[in-house]
Amino acid sequence: MLKETVEYLEAQKKNDDNYTYEIILVDDGSRDDTIEVALNFSKTVPEVDMRILALEKNRGKGGAVTQGILAARGELCLMVDADGATQFSDLGKLVEEIKIIEKSGQGVAIGSRSHLVSTEAVVKRSFIRNFLMRGFHLLVYLLGIRGIEDTQCGFKLFTRKSAQIIFPNMHVERWIFDIECLMIAQICKMPISEVQVTWHEIDGSKVNLMMDSMQMAIDLFLIRLNYVLGFWTVKSN
Repeated sequence: MLKETVEYLEAQKKNDDNYTYEIILVDDGSRDDTIEVALNFSKTVPEVDMRILALEKNRGKGGAVTQGILAARGELCLMVDADGATQFSDLGKLVEEIKIIEKSGQGVAIGSRSHLVSTEAVVKRSFIRNFLMRGFHLLVYLLGIRGIEDTQCGFKLFTRKSAQIIFPNMHVERWIFDIECLMIAQICKMPISEVQVTWHEIDGSKVNLMMDSMQMAIDLFLIRLNYVLGFWTVKSN
């Protein structure tokens, strides 16, 4: 994933003298050799502005992404899963789209896998997995995230202004954080657009299908309830 990322970004830099980028790798309190691997890789590309943000305690995917985005210095902020499931060069599509929809410095372009629902990879999934997936999408729709077909793709691009509004307001730090992220964007009436991306399933997921699906459903309900009752509010400044 890192090699693919650097190759793409360096190619963009060669084509545009004004193109700059940074890479922030967030280690969410892992016990493996993630940091060592990242450090060793960074030594092979000394020309790359690469920072490693090591969290002492595991905060969950949402917590890790939030800390990474808050540390970002760019005009555009991309969150991307490190598993390499999404083709990184599709960043170009998101950049073009965010330029089109941006309004008053705000905009969110999100990678979408909705065009893959009828492909062989998805059709061959187990009945229970597809049932839970469709049930989750229905619940997302009923609880207020509408107009977005794929809320969970780990490939999202934010203008700096949008990121500075969304992420300081985040409360959720686990798998369901994408929903709150997009909910805040919709509450603030930010332009949001889905962009079809090239994606393939990666083996070795840490998600427990039944337990995590139930927890995500509960979290989803609680997120909406907290905003409806006014316990959570969005501060736009």
